[in-house]
Amino acid sequence: MRITKFLARAGVASRRKADQLIAGNRVKINGVIVTKPFTRVNPGDKVTVDGTRVFRPEPKAYLLLDKPPGYLSTVSDPHGRKTVMHLLPDRETRLYPAGRLDADSEGLLLMTNDGELAYRLTHPRFQVPKTYRVLVEGVPTGEKLKQMRSGLELEGTLTAPAKVKLLKPGGSRRSWLEITIHEGRKRQVKKMCASIGHPVIKLRRTKFALLTARGLRVGHYRRLTVSEIKQLYRLVGLPG
Repeated sequence: MRITKFLARAGVASRRKADQLIAGNRVKINGVIVTKPFTRVNPGDKVTVDGTRVFRPEPKAYLLLDKPPGYLSTVSDPHGRKTVMHLLPDRETRLYPAGRLDADSEGLLLMTNDGELAYRLTHPRFQVPKTYRVLVEGVPTGEKLKQMRSGLELEGTLTAPAKVKLLKPGGSRRSWLEITIHEGRKRQVKKMCASIGHPVIKLRRTKFALLTARGLRVGHYRRLTVSEIKQLYRLVGLPG
């Protein structure tokens, strides 16, 4: 098994993050620093990350969290700020967020130790849709909404076409939009809205792939059903 796959299945990090750990000379096999992501791990090998032993993959776990504002989408924070881990039960199985939401944003966040699934759900190549309900300043014109649907130039590259719907104006000063994208750029929805002159006031992720917040209260979580896990695997082309 390749070392990146081993680390992902063990719940240490996604494959993308595993590449970064290797590039930083933080991974060793039997005491030797790993320099290539395709290095293989054999049965009986001792794998360490930053000196801590990584054991064979843990049982998979999948929790859907409705994140409230004020929590970081990370496992820990050096400054002692609240993270999404404060909203989950203490457990031996380590979980990580698949993707992220800004601290001031809210909504659905999948917590799992299934590194391969998390990687595919968040990588643009697999075109997994994510839907947001967004409150913006002002009321975008039809032409501006059309620009968002067709693609906007952000930081030198064009965004992929998005689904954008004006839900309801909140008077002349603000309005609600529903935006669906399948890219994973950092703070993309906020940047898209700002680029057309309508900064985001509030953002909530209402749908992640096929998952919704139905029956889930803000700040609470639930376990995914077997059926949902199988559907996510099919969605990103993983064998059952």
